Amino acid sequence: MNPRTDHRPGLRRRDVFGLAAAASVPVLSACSSSSSEAGSTEDLTFWDMPWGGTQYTRTAEDLVNSYPAPSGLAGAQYQGLQWANYYQTFSSAIASDTGPAVSSGGGFQAFQFAQQGAIHYADDLIGTLRENGTYDDFLPGTMDAMQTGSGYAAVPWQIDIRVLTVRRSLLEEAGTEVPTDWASFLEAGRALQRIGVAGYGTATGAGANIGSQGVVSFMINNGGGFFNEQGEPDCVTDRNIESLEFFNQMAAEGIINPRAVAYTTGNLDDDWQNRRVGMGITVPSLASGLGESGDDLQVISPLASPNGDKGTLYYINNLMMYQNTPSEEASEAFLRWYLDNMSTYWTEGVIESIPVRQSIVDTPEYQSDANKVRAANEWQPVGKTLAARGEEVFAELNAVDGGQDLITFAQRAIQGQTDPRANLEAMQAAIESVV
Repeated sequence: MNPRTDHRPGLRRRDVFGLAAAASVPVLSACSSSSSEAGSTEDLTFWDMPWGGTQYTRTAEDLVNSYPAPSGLAGAQYQGLQWANYYQTFSSAIASDTGPAVSSGGGFQAFQFAQQGAIHYADDLIGTLRENGTYDDFLPGTMDAMQTGSGYAAVPWQIDIRVLTVRRSLLEEAGTEVPTDWASFLEAGRALQRIGVAGYGTATGAGANIGSQGVVSFMINNGGGFFNEQGEPDCVTDRNIESLEFFNQMAAEGIINPRAVAYTTGNLDDDWQNRRVGMGITVPSLASGLGESGDDLQVISPLASPNGDKGTLYYINNLMMYQNTPSEEASEAFLRWYLDNMSTYWTEGVIESIPVRQSIVDTPEYQSDANKVRAANEWQPVGKTLAARGEEVFAELNAVDGGQDLITFAQRAIQGQTDPRANLEAMQAAIESVV
């Protein structure tokens, strides 16, 4: 997984529920114990994904190893997983009662396993966080996104958000200003196109999800989205049509590179590095991911849409507890401790996403990166999940996110040759087939 542009692989619902009885559990990448009885079957297991480079995994393992389990409760073991086939790994383990007690994982994973009755809801833990004041440290909306009709399926711990990044030196060379709304974004795009630079850099080729995430971000920015307030598919709306007309205009005026439809993440990174892109939807850490210092690559403030709305797409990654645990009390004690000590990922600089706790945003280490600060302060408050315009996240979103139908939808949008209504009607039919 490329943290600069991609979120995670997506699965269709038919795949998700067909995997539960799949093959045996693959070998995991790491295993250690913090318990005084190392290797005890009473220890709970914490499965974690690689949310950064190798240093992230070392830091995560050290953190779990330092867990001081309360007297009478189990310790914790750290086990790292890879993204490849991760959902199959979880499904197989849960089906055979060999899964973790607590884990990180895909953004919609907790909601899928909650439907299967495998999740230990976090209501009691969150109740404790309310009582001791910790709850108030979580950024607005992050806890609410974990709530389902049956309770809190998980607890948030980091945010993967899409922001608008510009290369200031190219804007200056083109004689244009940093855009503040869609009209000035078009003007800046035209100016960049005149000096031979893509005004809007994107990619929808093999393995590149940033193209579809960018289109959805503009739809949300305009008050749209694939679903209505009741969580029902509702793609063909005036706001969504207006958003795709905006993409058609950018394509027609040459602001989008025609080759972007086949671009990989590597192609797009190469264009950013070689000053062939002036603006684009990216992750906040684009500059550091490309190895650049300074402030030439700059996250700007959210644009105002023609209707005055602001918004973007984000994924609230979470930590979940399972029914299969040595002790529910031990799972909650460990997760409560983990939430209070996970700041080390940001203070040591081993993770690129936005933290969900204001106290971590306020640390000197996080405040040293202006792009990440702007992402937390200005973009996070207007972020919405793929469920927009609805508020409640649900399991079937995984079948929409990252699937081929969404990629095809985005490819048509950035090519600008498909009638917006027809494109949205096709997406509506695709979503209705899986939701």
